[in-house]
Amino acid sequence: MRSYRELEARYEALIGTPNRVHEGRYNGIYDRYVNPVLTREHIPPFWIYDPDPETNPHMMQRLGINAVFNAGALLLDGKYTLVARVEGSDRKSFFAVAQSDRPTEGFRFWDEPVLLPDTCPRETNVYDMRLTRHEDGWIYGVFCSESKDPQNPDLSAAVAAAGIVRTKDLKTWERLPNLQTLRSPQQRNVVLLPEFVNGKYAFYTRPMDDFIETGSGGGVGFGLCADITNPVVDGERMTSLRRYHTITEAKNGAGAVPIKTDRGWIHIAHGVRNTAAGLRYVVYAFATALDDPGRVIAQPGGFLIAPYGSERVGDVSNVVFTNGAIVDGDGKVYIYYASSDTRLHVAATDLDRLTDYVFNTPEDPLRSADCVKQRVAFIRKNLAYLNK
Repeated sequence: MRSYRELEARYEALIGTPNRVHEGRYNGIYDRYVNPVLTREHIPPFWIYDPDPETNPHMMQRLGINAVFNAGALLLDGKYTLVARVEGSDRKSFFAVAQSDRPTEGFRFWDEPVLLPDTCPRETNVYDMRLTRHEDGWIYGVFCSESKDPQNPDLSAAVAAAGIVRTKDLKTWERLPNLQTLRSPQQRNVVLLPEFVNGKYAFYTRPMDDFIETGSGGGVGFGLCADITNPVVDGERMTSLRRYHTITEAKNGAGAVPIKTDRGWIHIAHGVRNTAAGLRYVVYAFATALDDPGRVIAQPGGFLIAPYGSERVGDVSNVVFTNGAIVDGDGKVYIYYASSDTRLHVAATDLDRLTDYVFNTPEDPLRSADCVKQRVAFIRKNLAYLNK
């Protein structure tokens, strides 16, 4: 049996573990790191164990944690700040704030998780918060609000909505009404743009016919809302589309809050395809116009990040997913992505490289015959250069 002090010492040693670039995974676009930045081992022991030997004589877990993943991200008071999805052993998710002075290591959770205002009696689960520092002065959190589907007797049938909260400090939260999209029955993976568009709040949506399947939903939607305290989107137009035999065939959705550059808004999203082993999630990128954030102006072919090595293994295997990225004052970009619904990693790049990737990587030609022609032309160009 371990003492509480032993558990605490192991926890402190983990928090202090340096992280280093994984040299074996070079691609020129970003750097992966050897260790995840958050795991369930990063949870403070006093969230899990009762340290009092009189009430916990065997020092056993009383409230277990299953996973820590899918984090919204921003800079707050000069600290790299993550609002992570924490899933208990009971399957219920909640949000918790972790901070560090360094973007790739040393993240420590605040003493208590987030207590959101409990204003939705039917709401059973909450997860995957995107954090937007909006030009109106608020920090908004948009997340999935999940409830049992009252119209379906199947015990696993659920309804997904986009919950909205706002705060100034990630400590005191105001719950706003859930987003209403009048032409889409359900919503998940909704992101709020940091700036007004034509004086309105702009949302990237993911129209869905039911909880799992997008059905008639054609991709990542874009819609405007006049009043954030009565959030209603009357119409959505499609931006990044689902396409047959691509990484977005089954579904796709907005990820991190879009990053503004001088060439356009860069989006770091997720795409899903079906396989014999189940759904495979990858992270991909595209860009929309500054003067019309609903119009796609660049979309490099293929994925930006895919599950690699041990990232493939976890509660929901063969998945990477992001809902948070941080841009430093010096132009460095940190993409916080989860693997297999289990742990959280970071990929580090900069605005120059990310912009180069998004705007100069060829698009997917959509057919094998055209893809091989594209690659042969690329090879011939490279060989001509090398043989000069």
